[in-house]
Amino acid sequence: MDIRNTVLRQLKNRREGFSLEQPFYIDQDYFKLDMELIYYRDWLFIGHDCEIPKAGNYFTVQIGDYPIVIVRGRDGQIRALHNSCRHRGSRVCTSERGSSAKLVCPYHQWTYELDGSLLFARQMAEDFDKTQFNLKQVHCESVGGYIFICLAQNAPDFAPVRASIEPYMKPHRLSEAKVAFQSTIIEKGNWKLVWENNRECYHCAGNHPELCRTFPEAPTVSGVQGAMSDPVIVAHWQHCEAAGLPSEFKLSADGQYRTTRMPLIEGAESYTMSGQRAVKRQLSDDVSLGGIGTMLLFHYPTTWNHVLGDHAISFRVLPLNAEETAVTTKWLVHKDAVEGVDYDLEELTHVWTETNDQDRRIVEENAFGIHSPAYEPGPYSEMHEGGVMQFVEWYSNFMINRLQGDQKLSAVA
Repeated sequence: MDIRNTVLRQLKNRREGFSLEQPFYIDQDYFKLDMELIYYRDWLFIGHDCEIPKAGNYFTVQIGDYPIVIVRGRDGQIRALHNSCRHRGSRVCTSERGSSAKLVCPYHQWTYELDGSLLFARQMAEDFDKTQFNLKQVHCESVGGYIFICLAQNAPDFAPVRASIEPYMKPHRLSEAKVAFQSTIIEKGNWKLVWENNRECYHCAGNHPELCRTFPEAPTVSGVQGAMSDPVIVAHWQHCEAAGLPSEFKLSADGQYRTTRMPLIEGAESYTMSGQRAVKRQLSDDVSLGGIGTMLLFHYPTTWNHVLGDHAISFRVLPLNAEETAVTTKWLVHKDAVEGVDYDLEELTHVWTETNDQDRRIVEENAFGIHSPAYEPGPYSEMHEGGVMQFVEWYSNFMINRLQGDQKLSAVA
């Protein structure tokens, strides 16, 4: 079977407004194609500037077959490097995060500068040219305190992403924040099921009692349709933009990334059980306005985000295999906010810790049911699942484009 032609034919013939065929959610060959054409070739959100504030600070991540290290150099620049020694391939940095003056491979002590250049290789031949054996670079960009990387040899132009999302993120000064807490959960479902679940709140009332205390269930908030005709949302945009906070709904022409600012339930300021602030200190010294709701950002295939007045929450989606996905959540607060004084960690994290676990169970039940021989693609709700339809259309168009070669993607709503 020619998997590429099979996938191309299925995507071209898919029924619009319906879920995908079974192999897209469970088949390992389909998964490998997703990795090859999307995760190994496009920009991926990977972490935050504030996680590596000083020279020598680093963190590591595994993306499919690729071990990567993100490190801040002595020049202050953030770089991404392939975490594979140029000697015999051993991982150089083996810890999840750390700090080091140099990057030293534990196997044979080949030593690299923080920019990846090889400094020392013990007892090699006299004519050994160490300049030919630097750690391989990975494309790396930072915008609004968010680090994106691209594993492809030739990365897509990042400038449009920067131009679109930076104005929304800049006022929140997330590059100067700090991570108060982080967690990673493994959801036993395909990465596309994780995204489909995220892109609608059709399921919220029956599954997310904590979140529904503050986050509206209105399709205009969680979807991609109707926001500009919703008077509550339009009034919220006007409230925020009058204070210099870009807020209106903005979706890229190809549907890959979106920014907007949405209101919470009336009277709510943050994602807490009471609806009151979780952190006494504002997230940013540049944003003092109350009632700003949440700034929503998604960038397929790796991240959705909520940025509020008192804290921010980032989510990172990394596939492990066809039926397992790692979802990492990070709660960011002002760099000078003090736990136990400015915030209680349980209160700060409770709503999304519970919501994440509920979503994990939902995705796993969804995945379990899709395994049935009786499964066939079902219809999305036009009223509530416009965001899911938009994601599936983006995925389909993106894969068709990559499978066929370069051609202009159709715009999506």
